[in-house]
Amino acid sequence: MNTIIHSIKTAYPVSSSSIELLTSKMTKLELPKKHLLIEGGTLDKNYYFIEKGLTRSFIILDGEETTTWFSKEGELAFSMLSCYENRPGFEYVDLLEDSIIYAIPVQELNELYHTNIEIANWSRVIHQKAFLDLELRHIALATQSAKERYDHFVAEKSDIFQRIKLGYIASFLGVTQVTLSRLRSHRTF
Repeated sequence: MNTIIHSIKTAYPVSSSSIELLTSKMTKLELPKKHLLIEGGTLDKNYYFIEKGLTRSFIILDGEETTTWFSKEGELAFSMLSCYENRPGFEYVDLLEDSIIYAIPVQELNELYHTNIEIANWSRVIHQKAFLDLELRHIALATQSAKERYDHFVAEKSDIFQRIKLGYIASFLGVTQVTLSRLRSHRTF
């Protein structure tokens, strides 16, 4: 759980006692590659902390998968609609690698928000960052060229770039695999 603890403390100065309280509510899951962690159309009331592995969030529209997000070690995966609105979510989350994940029920985490200001503030900070990342992604999709989006992805996700299938990257960038291949051939690594 060292990766998760380091990530929490990097985001916000949470004391060891608060970390202990938070982690005591988590359940460890060791799951194989290709496991469907969250199924779209269902109510999933957990936050998933990724200790080891990589996830891909996606939606299915007209039978086609569109990748919406990637989460790596030290990050979270969850269904926003389920956790915030108590409604079934649209997104699926699958594992791109064998993974070690710690789950905490939304209700347990919400109770900690009411009793522990450090955990509440940590959550506020990571949610602010997530919303900023989402806004920047929406703006990039609307204003940047495919090459700019690709270059940004490679720069920002260099630590996971080689771990993701090219088809998933193309889908995330909103381009075809042919376009992605063309972009890759013009780039020197």
